[in-house]
Amino acid sequence: MTETSLQQPNFFEEKRGLFSWIFTLDHKRIGLLYLYSVGSFFLVGALLGVLMRLELLNPGADLITAQTYNQVFTLHGVIMVFLFIIPSIPAVFGNFFLPIMIGTDDVAFPRLNLFSWWLYVIGALFALSTLVFGDGPADTGWTFYAPYSVKTGTNVTMSVLAAFVLGFSSILTGLNFIVTIHRLRTPGMGFNQMPLFAWALYATSWIQLLATPIIGITLLMIAAERMLGVGLFDPSIGGDPILYQHMFWIYSHPAVYIMALPAMGIISEIIPTFAQRTIFGYKAIAYSSVAIAFVGYFVWGHHMFTSGMSGPAAYIFSILTFMVAIPTSIKVFNWLTTLYKGSIDIQVPLLFALGFIFNFLIGGLTGLVIGALAADVHLHDTYFVVGHFHYVMLGGTGFAFFGALHYWFPKIWGRMYNKLVANIAFIIIFIGFNITYFPMLMLGIKGMPRRYYDYLPEFHTLNIISTIGSWILVIGLGLMIYNLVRGYLKGAIETSRNPWNGITLEWQTKSPPPLHNFDKAPELVEGGPYNYPNAKQG
Repeated sequence: MTETSLQQPNFFEEKRGLFSWIFTLDHKRIGLLYLYSVGSFFLVGALLGVLMRLELLNPGADLITAQTYNQVFTLHGVIMVFLFIIPSIPAVFGNFFLPIMIGTDDVAFPRLNLFSWWLYVIGALFALSTLVFGDGPADTGWTFYAPYSVKTGTNVTMSVLAAFVLGFSSILTGLNFIVTIHRLRTPGMGFNQMPLFAWALYATSWIQLLATPIIGITLLMIAAERMLGVGLFDPSIGGDPILYQHMFWIYSHPAVYIMALPAMGIISEIIPTFAQRTIFGYKAIAYSSVAIAFVGYFVWGHHMFTSGMSGPAAYIFSILTFMVAIPTSIKVFNWLTTLYKGSIDIQVPLLFALGFIFNFLIGGLTGLVIGALAADVHLHDTYFVVGHFHYVMLGGTGFAFFGALHYWFPKIWGRMYNKLVANIAFIIIFIGFNITYFPMLMLGIKGMPRRYYDYLPEFHTLNIISTIGSWILVIGLGLMIYNLVRGYLKGAIETSRNPWNGITLEWQTKSPPPLHNFDKAPELVEGGPYNYPNAKQG
């Protein structure tokens, strides 16, 4: 390294001004651009969710009409799935930390990386334009099921074009990460020396690259049918709506793992750090990420057990659904085994990791219930599915995202948030989340259908509990966001570059990192990225 490189400014100081950010090629700044973007859309999506829960506080129409409710839950789903959950961890923390964790200066294609963010913003603007142009937001749900999506007079075309553009952003990000991992690892770092977060991003990127084009083509077919009347999905002119369901879920079930796998990678970073213990079964966790990505392509049919599927096909898809639980169970077992007899330091990131495991276990087990053919016939399109989905997405990926924010906060900004307030916020979020979504599982078992803005009186009590839970959840999220923003503005300067005593490469560089990530060549830890030789055991 040259003397100049030893005096690098941090990435915040290199250039200032709006244009230095929106035209930046620095992967760290692009990661923060994604953070500010997805964070903003998360707040919008959360407010729409609260509005739905307020409408469901009592039976009947209270705040909004049935049509408006349909538009609200569609916009809530589109924002949360396409603008928050899918891009959140890969685009934010993948962009920021993947190059640092593998010891390189940047991603393989910096300009392509910036273009991915621009596409994300363009897609988001397309989605939000439905609020002010045309006949209002789509009212189809985020799945855009045909033939209704072909017939409705709402602004479906712009919504599907928004998702199409966002798909390109996802594809380019995945391509960039694959090439970066293959070509730019620091000398001496083989695949079996990579951090597990990098492994998770690697598996995720292949799903982004191979599965996303399917949904892109499918959504273009919806737009073509609406504009040209080509008769692809509309049965009145020779189309097949079941074909749409197949094509949608061939992408959208692997997309669940675009959302979940990076979250699992986060948990695999947090747990060994706060247990100060070499992670149990490194290769099993690493290879199980690839196994989940692979098997995830073959389970889409369980979404369609009630759509007219043949008996043998239904049995096969049910078995495959149970198979995907095996590599997931391996991860959970290894995380808990790593904690066993570890020198556990209870900090907020670890609390979010433990919250993830708890919530994801409920989400995973309820997923097996839905994947079981006999049970799914009764639970399909009930609130049980809504509860399951939110336990996996918000309770899983969301909690991992919040954990990552607290884990890498001092590394990104060089400051520390108030730990006491962060602990209180976690407790409120955890309680509020479970009070909100566990009653939905019970409502589904009792038979309450999803997507309805009204319900029978016997479902009233559980809906009251769920709505009160949403208020608690919002209070917790608000407190967490306030604490993080205050930490960024006024938090104590973090003098240590390694406050958690982690041993992956990002903890070797300064906080905030310099422009080119390292002032000197990073040193690989002998024995792998989680080898804590001096850890105290039980």
